[in-house]
Amino acid sequence: MTFTAPGLSNKATKKLIGVMQERLSAFNDLHLTLKHIHWNVVGANFIGVHEMIDPQVELTRGYADTVAERIATLGGSPNGTAKAIEHDRSWKDYSVGRDTVQAHLGALDLVYVGFISSHREAIAIAGEIDPVTEDMFIGQTAELEKFHWFVRAHLENSSGELSNAGTKTEAAAAKKSR
Repeated sequence: MTFTAPGLSNKATKKLIGVMQERLSAFNDLHLTLKHIHWNVVGANFIGVHEMIDPQVELTRGYADTVAERIATLGGSPNGTAKAIEHDRSWKDYSVGRDTVQAHLGALDLVYVGFISSHREAIAIAGEIDPVTEDMFIGQTAELEKFHWFVRAHLENSSGELSNAGTKTEAAAAKKSR
């Protein structure tokens, strides 16, 4: 690295850039997953969910750009390629194809659980190094949690139980939510 933000050491910045690169790949994967769902959701309530997904796609694409620009600001080189997504991925590829609204939302619930949990881990690491990056991640998490709530509202019954409760995989969540 030839430079970093004033007050940050190169060692700390490299660690932070590593975390941000993983989040960049996660955001790129998330917006592709959301678009996949948008194209493949069918059945009752199709149009409402189809239209609910697009703002989520746009927001996550914007967050990918914000993270990439933060990496560059700190002297790193963001990698937004498909190969980077594969390299940085610690999660499985989205497994549901053409399916019902409820099936996709059941699976998407688990996607958001994993994504938000990982983002909270990134908040903790950034908080030890750089409050600016930490703040960026916190703001993103608030919006992601709101979208997660939108998804869960479709899965919840009047008693507050989720149709996909107890599932561990997207395929199982989709099947149980149908």
